Amino acid sequence: MAVRYELIKTCRQSGARLGRLHTPHGTVETPVFMPVGTLATVKTMSPEELKEMGSGIILSNTYHLYLRPGHEVVREAGGLHRFMNWDRAILTDSGGFQVFSLADLRKISEEGVSFRSHLSGEPLFLSPEKSMEIQNALGADIIMAFDECPPYPAERDYVKASLDRTYRWLKRCTEAHSRKEDQALFGIIQGGMYRDLREESARLITSIDLPGYAIGGLSVGEPKEKMYEALEWTTPLLPEEKPRYLMGVGSPDALVEGVIRGVDMFDCVLPTRIARNGATMTSRGRVVVRNAKYARDFSPLDPECDCYTCRNYTRAYLRHLIKSDETFGIRLTTYHNLYFLLRLKEKVRQAIREDRLLDFRDRFFEEYYGSTMPTRNF
Repeated sequence: MAVRYELIKTCRQSGARLGRLHTPHGTVETPVFMPVGTLATVKTMSPEELKEMGSGIILSNTYHLYLRPGHEVVREAGGLHRFMNWDRAILTDSGGFQVFSLADLRKISEEGVSFRSHLSGEPLFLSPEKSMEIQNALGADIIMAFDECPPYPAERDYVKASLDRTYRWLKRCTEAHSRKEDQALFGIIQGGMYRDLREESARLITSIDLPGYAIGGLSVGEPKEKMYEALEWTTPLLPEEKPRYLMGVGSPDALVEGVIRGVDMFDCVLPTRIARNGATMTSRGRVVVRNAKYARDFSPLDPECDCYTCRNYTRAYLRHLIKSDETFGIRLTTYHNLYFLLRLKEKVRQAIREDRLLDFRDRFFEEYYGSTMPTRNF
């Protein structure tokens, strides 16, 4: 297979997994957080900066790259790796989540989804075959099957029909996927918040032998407790020898709790999105550096962090830049937030090695959230 997962250790205290993901563009230690580079760039970051902070894999978006510059342009450039000058691993999503979020602009049929471009209003059509065509052209190491992501909440009948369609679409994706030698196709498990449907979807999707499996339809507005419950239903049904990817999750608490529930891979726009508003993650919790109380705070953003931002700039300076709408300020807060989550995963991996992940979780939550039961997203 193009991508292979190697299970290194299971934490005796928590059951969490330590592993390695072997890809055509390098080996990635798991559990891992993947920065999101929607349009073949992680907003305001260069590939060199991502390497500097230790990122081994990033995510790009099929839907957005299909609209601009177009997958044929990327193919002509030699694929995403060459196009964006990134020689490490890349994962592309299927475009399904973006299409299904366009509720007022799309129509679902068995063949695929008709929708209108959010940029131009142009009518477009995305199917399992088209998603594979686009992702094969983009050339990512890991590609995702085209699926239907139900909203939260959703009626049981709708979720059942959706997961059945997702399974049928996966079979079409496997037939249309033309680069099996160097691209790994992951299937996506759905089922909403219904235990029997989650279990049914897991059985259906894993009945097809694939290099890895993703858990979709979570972090779409449901309470955290429901997300964790759905993970507890799902991950025990997934093969131990394959990687498990929880899509669209990136708050510090969920990155730890997800690992405890057996997940290996995560991605989210959260760290880059909040950075643009001056919101940051630090060893003592969130700091919204644009707030007035930091105007004369000449200490580092996070005294316990050794990232480029914290080694060189103060909270007062960051506030000045953010308040002045200076791009450099967004670059600095983005760098720090990504570095923080990548280091968090590093600490999680070390805690698994030492069989103490539950102890690490309790201490980290107390320091970050002021509680062992977090009630906020970041």
